[in-house]
This record gives sequence, structure tokens and C-alpha cells, in this order.
Amino acid sequence: MSPFLTLEGKRALVTSGTRGAGAATVALFRELGAEVLTTARSRPDSLPEEHFVAADLTHTDGCNVVAEAVASRLGGVDIVVHMLGGSSAPGGGFAALTDEEWRKELDLNLFPAIRLDRALLPGMIAQGSGVVIHVTSIQRQLPLPEATTAYAAAKAALSTYSKSLSKEVAPKGIRVVRVSPGWIETEASVELARRIAEEAGTDIESGRKIIMAALGGIPLGRPSKPVEVANLIAFLASDRAASITGTEYVIDGGTVPTA
Repeated sequence: MSPFLTLEGKRALVTSGTRGAGAATVALFRELGAEVLTTARSRPDSLPEEHFVAADLTHTDGCNVVAEAVASRLGGVDIVVHMLGGSSAPGGGFAALTDEEWRKELDLNLFPAIRLDRALLPGMIAQGSGVVIHVTSIQRQLPLPEATTAYAAAKAALSTYSKSLSKEVAPKGIRVVRVSPGWIETEASVELARRIAEEAGTDIESGRKIIMAALGGIPLGRPSKPVEVANLIAFLASDRAASITGTEYVIDGGTVPTA
């Protein structure tokens, strides 16, 4: 029997693929037969050089380096997963967000996808096929005013851009979809739960519950695992999802209430 899901023969770029859901996506793509190039600012020792390109995607030059690596190492690309994102903005609400903080959030969460799409989509259009997956966030619908206003706004912009792009390139054979995670239990989120627990004088499980409560609760009772996010991305990138484009798939354990 042939496998239900395969990426055999596909060439893929996954940004920020050295940890968390990005690393899980890279590993799963390779397991499914894809040739994968990933990028981050520095290469972990566990990742072979031929599978990695070092670049800072918050700058135009870094995006150009990655686009050139895709051309020289892969000879083009069939799947692009824009996993890069995050926030370093301070707490304190709107008043704490200077122009510089806003710029950093946009440079990390919006512009890398725009720049790489602009560089890589012409090749996809020329071959008449391709998949672009933008990883957004439920924060675009459920921002936390104390801490995530700029991050949420940047992800909302990414989502709107993605929808518009899908309408433009679908007639040319390119599918563009969005994956919107809630809280993912990455190394960073575990550390956050530990820090919150220490500040509250409690254990890490209570720290997890504090985070879930701040999100308005997770009906599933736990955050998503990185591999669960990777599973969704792999399906959407595969030919099994050949008629899916322009849509956003939420994976959040039920956090976002029905509108």
C-alpha cells in the first residue's frame, strides 16, 4: 500500500526550523521524503551544514542570502513554510510600545515572509505549482493588551497579506494557506511556565495553568505539541490538500471561541 501522506521529491524551505514547531516540521518533512533547507541565525551542531543556511531574516540582506541558497542548493522550491515569529516587546500596554518596538515586531513577524515570497514566488509561478504556508497566531484574534499588541497586529497583517496573495496566485497554480497556532509547548514556553511558577511560589504545572488562564482557557486542557503543529502543516503542504487555498487553520486546543 502507498502511504497516505508523502512529500517525496518535494523541495522545501522552512524558516526558523531549528527548534520548537519549526524543528518538528523540518524533521517530519524529511521523514516524508522532502529535501529540506532551513534557516536561523546560527546552526545547531545537530544539523548538517548542507541542510542549513545562517541568516538574519529581519533584514533584507538575510532574506536575499536564503533566496540565493534555495536557488543554488535546491534548484528551486515547491513548499515554503514561514515559521519565523515571536515577540520581544515589553509589557505595559500601548504606552510601552515605542516606534522601535513596533519596528522590531514587524521586522520579525511580517517582512521576512513578504520578502521571501517576493523572491521565491516567481520560480513557483514559472513551474506552475507550489505551496506557501504562513504561520500566523491566534493572538491576531485574541491579543493580550498588556504584552502582545504589536505582535498580534503584525500577525494580523501577515494573515491579511496571505489571504490577498492566495487570491492573486491561485490561478497560477500556487496554493497559499495559513496555520494559526495557540500556545505551543516549546522549550521557550516551558521556561516561561517555570519562571511564572517561581514568581508565584508554586510548581511548573501551576505555572502552565496560569498561562492557560491568561489565554482565556484551553478546553483541551493542554498546549499543542510541536509535532501536532507539524502534522497539520505537512498535510496542508501535501497533494492531499490540493484544493485547499486561501484559508486559515487554527490549532489551539479550542482556545478561540466560536465567533
